[in-house]
Amino acid sequence: MDPGRLPRPGAYAAAPGRCVTELTHRLGPLVVLRRRADVEEAALTVAPDGQDSVLRLTLGGDALGGELLTLVGTAIEPMAGGARLRVHGSLGTGDASLETLPATLLLRVVERTDDRLLVVGTARVPYGPLHRTTGFALSRTRPARHLGLLVAAEFTCSP
Repeated sequence: MDPGRLPRPGAYAAAPGRCVTELTHRLGPLVVLRRRADVEEAALTVAPDGQDSVLRLTLGGDALGGELLTLVGTAIEPMAGGARLRVHGSLGTGDASLETLPATLLLRVVERTDDRLLVVGTARVPYGPLHRTTGFALSRTRPARHLGLLVAAEFTCSP
């Protein structure tokens, strides 16, 4: 297998408990609040042409006040000889009628086989534009300028 490439083409999913996400509310360099978000969906579709691959994460639960937050990465770019992946996409809510905000998820590849991908990574999104564009709102008692997203996931090929 080429170390700079994604696993073989197919549909991948993270089993329950094999994907962990954490949201961080930041005000300047200070972390105001850090909470785990429930993972509603974690899916990766690897296309024969790696540029057409799609990563989809849907988060929910108490950390988001009952709302959904969805990250859809439509361009997955291997970097550093395949040791890292840059996922360009958009961040939005569960309401498809609202606009989304561009977001980039930077992932470190921990392990890769033909049918498995283990990654850890982060994305940082300015809260103001996220709130104005998608309507997503954080707690009024916990102000934030940026929303950080930490993702650790093990994607395995679905039969």
